[in-house]
Amino acid sequence: MDAKDILGLPKISLPIPQEKKSRPQKDSQRKPDGISREVYALTGGVAPLMPSVDVNQLKKRHQPENEKITWEWLAFTNSARKDNLQLYHWVRVVNGTPPTGDYSFAKYNKSVDVVKYTDEEYEKHLMDPAWTKEETDQLFDLCERFDLRFVVIADRFSSSRSVEELKNRYYSVSRAVLIARAPSPADISGHPLVKEPYNISQEIERKRALSMVLSQTKHQERKDAEVISEAKKISESRMAAKAAQDAELPVTSSISPEGVEKTTAPVDTASPSNMQVSVGVAPLMSMAENAAAAAASLRMLRVYLRTYALDQMVQAASSSAGLRTIKRVEQFLQELKVNLKPKVPTKAVCAEHLELRKEILTLLNLQKLLQNKEEGSSYRESSYTETPETPKDRAFIPDSVSFGAMSAERVGKRDQKRKGPGREAPSSPAQSKRPRKLKATDS
Repeated sequence: MDAKDILGLPKISLPIPQEKKSRPQKDSQRKPDGISREVYALTGGVAPLMPSVDVNQLKKRHQPENEKITWEWLAFTNSARKDNLQLYHWVRVVNGTPPTGDYSFAKYNKSVDVVKYTDEEYEKHLMDPAWTKEETDQLFDLCERFDLRFVVIADRFSSSRSVEELKNRYYSVSRAVLIARAPSPADISGHPLVKEPYNISQEIERKRALSMVLSQTKHQERKDAEVISEAKKISESRMAAKAAQDAELPVTSSISPEGVEKTTAPVDTASPSNMQVSVGVAPLMSMAENAAAAAASLRMLRVYLRTYALDQMVQAASSSAGLRTIKRVEQFLQELKVNLKPKVPTKAVCAEHLELRKEILTLLNLQKLLQNKEEGSSYRESSYTETPETPKDRAFIPDSVSFGAMSAERVGKRDQKRKGPGREAPSSPAQSKRPRKLKATDS
């Protein structure tokens, strides 16, 4: 007796526990060096988009074992300063020896070479009734001190002189000194101060116009923009009208007017050779018209690539020709060892290439005309020659006799048809006939 009997529970056998299937262990991937654990967990082991660089694979800087590097707060002087000002900064010191030499940023201090003059040169070449020698000396001292910053110079100048007046005096004095010291005018002809002298009136007008532009209101700016847009539309319409007018003008082709008149002269319309010649001239004229239309369309673009223009002109020149003729032109170019498209498409090369294509196309058209004319002449000659089947000893029969014989023959055929729809039985000998059977009525 067990607990189930005491409690009155049915006896049910317990299920046999099944063995759990062992899952295959995942290959644990080791985190590569140089990547933090959080970043590697976000990627999930997938290869990163950007290659990660292992620090251990980098080339280490070679540092001698006995080298000791420290950083010290040391004083320094700048050679660009004339007051011997002493400042401090951090300096890299190797083995207790501070670096020597000038300040590293002193090389960026650039100064302007101001022309110096003597009293003798001033009295001989630089006298000006509007300027005294003291004012001129002060101007050149300030120019050397402030490196030709004329706005600062005008602020520091003793008298009330404008910036333009200071510039004009400085550049005129410098130019006069250079010309006076030069052994010949050709030696200083390329100097900027001599080649392009300062123009004070132009500078004043430039600043006045600039101040007017900067002082405009929003309403005036809108009006100026409208005027500019209208002027642009007018210029574009004029250019389009001019391009259309140029396209309507007659374009001269490679065929002379005399040759065209001779080819298209009024002749016998029944002649096949003349019809072929007139048909052959049409592609040449249409080629010139297509070239003119292509040139007009390119002028409308105003800006285009030269290779694009060459392709358009080639298509216009070959539009009147068939696909077979275009292939023959390309084959002709290959025989001449000429590229189908120029490798260096300069203006002259493209013009020569297009002219060569036109000449080849004209040559092929002329060859076709000549072939058609030769075929037409051979056809006319063969129509008047004797046929080989006609016998030479045949007697001439008048039309009346031949007409009578034909009428007699027709009458005979008509009488034969009147006899009956059946044909006549062929005549045969008597012995070949079968004896007729006798009937009872005959006896």
